[in-house]
Amino acid sequence: MKNKDSQYMELALEEAKAAAAQGEIPVGAVLVVDDAIIAKDHNQRETLHDATAHAEMLVIQEACAKLKRWRLTDATLYVTLEPCPMCAGAIFNARLGRLVYGAVDSRAGACESVFNIVTNTHLNHQVQVTAGVLAEECGKILQDFLKSKR
Repeated sequence: MKNKDSQYMELALEEAKAAAAQGEIPVGAVLVVDDAIIAKDHNQRETLHDATAHAEMLVIQEACAKLKRWRLTDATLYVTLEPCPMCAGAIFNARLGRLVYGAVDSRAGACESVFNIVTNTHLNHQVQVTAGVLAEECGKILQDFLKSKR
């Protein structure tokens, strides 16, 4: 039996596949509270012509609207790629309780690779982070997409 982190990451991977089918960088995200999926989406920068339309940003915005609050301390965000600085800032500002991500982003990761925003002890909130869930699958979808564009 798969654990919950793997199950939710598989849903995030489905979102990443939807992004790739639309010609978007294949990153997917799912936001969960008390085992209920509150929001799920994928990158849509090209589709929406919006530099901020990353999967994480879209699900945080949707969750805040649905829950009618901006503090998401009881939420877990599952994302296929380590969040960038913008998304890590949104994760911090939403006071997310937990972040689970798949592949490491060695070029722009802001949760451990290049920067460390979400667990920075200089800030007034730290997020619990679990890295590497289905990392191989999450990395492969990105690699395959980027190879197809070259």
